[in-house]
Amino acid sequence: MSAVAGRLRAVPHAQKLLATAAILVAVLVPFYFGKGSPQIDDATLAMAYIGMALGLNLIVGFAGLLDLGYVAFFAIGAFTMGWLGSGFFSQAGGEGVHVLVSEPASNLPGIHMNFLVVIVFAIIFTTIAGMLIGLPTLRLRGDYIAIVTLAFGEIIGRVAINGDELRIGGIWDATIAKLPFFEPIGSAATLTGGRRGITPVDKVDLPFVERFVALDLRPWYFLALAIVLIALFVNFRLRDSRLGRAWIALREDEVAAASMGVPLVKTKLLAYGTGAAFGGASGAFLASYLNTVNADQFQFSFSIFILGMVILGGLGSIWGVVVGAIALSLLNNYFIPDVFNTWPEKVGLDFDLSQLSFGIFGFLLVIMMVLRPEGLIPERRRQLELEEGIGAGATAGAGPTLEGGTGKHGEDVYETRRD
Repeated sequence: MSAVAGRLRAVPHAQKLLATAAILVAVLVPFYFGKGSPQIDDATLAMAYIGMALGLNLIVGFAGLLDLGYVAFFAIGAFTMGWLGSGFFSQAGGEGVHVLVSEPASNLPGIHMNFLVVIVFAIIFTTIAGMLIGLPTLRLRGDYIAIVTLAFGEIIGRVAINGDELRIGGIWDATIAKLPFFEPIGSAATLTGGRRGITPVDKVDLPFVERFVALDLRPWYFLALAIVLIALFVNFRLRDSRLGRAWIALREDEVAAASMGVPLVKTKLLAYGTGAAFGGASGAFLASYLNTVNADQFQFSFSIFILGMVILGGLGSIWGVVVGAIALSLLNNYFIPDVFNTWPEKVGLDFDLSQLSFGIFGFLLVIMMVLRPEGLIPERRRQLELEEGIGAGATAGAGPTLEGGTGKHGEDVYETRRD
């Protein structure tokens, strides 16, 4: 596959043609299935996961900051949709707060804002949260960053479970509700719905478009595809920008990057904040699509699930992450539960294959690390490091690329440097 990818890179405009063809196929896919078919459901979930994986790729693939708590940004985005697009705060504003929503949401109690407004708030909240999680990691490297981010994800998950005991209504009404444009939410209001979650959540309500419904999944798919296209555009623009080059320099060697004038604090915080924003946008979409925000959705395993997409596709490779996200999403939502689930029973074993889904993902990652550590569609720089040993060696910086310093020609590189 790497040889084919290399030839395609040598062909002018080949990548643009492939990308255009892939987008056209993505646009036409829902028309081959019924409006409410499970295939469109699987494809919509895959698109939402691609948005998250592209966000995590900015943090892990571009900047080399290993993040094991990415589910926290999914949770914050989803709860933003639950808070601002449901009847959870039923006492808010007396008869409710309604912003740019049409019937029937405009007559319901609670806070009901247009999806575009909610997604802006989700991006703002998650960007702030991403920068907050970045602060404790400014002086850390490698595994220590992973521990801090893992703890952040676990904290958000515990808050989601126990948030029904956190009564924020009294504090809100006594402070923020006194400001203009803010409404009281009632003294009994809690932070989350705990185990019971927040449901139902408002369906997407876009201007000049009919209100989304559960029986027609095509609009949901196209909205998720639009989020993915925006994420792809931002990823490509950032990769080729000065900030993107600073992230890559940070990933390759933090000390060298600092000595060359890269502002480490600003660069790290922007990586966390930008990557988190995509997690929040996808989380808000999924909350509306799934019609619920539930604490059980925000398990640590979900962070590993998204990270597995990035590793499977190729760290730092934008198109690789897209392929990895599609592959793992379809494996999790279609192939394991619908195609392979009864295989153990056929050979006399008494269990469902879906019970071993994360074991299967782990086995696939092990196989990938052994046979193709650079990923399905590797980033060119990382491929050179792993296959040719270029840029690798004892002085290569901390982060994921440090482990890549043992390419098959690594000994030759070491000998050259020693000479």
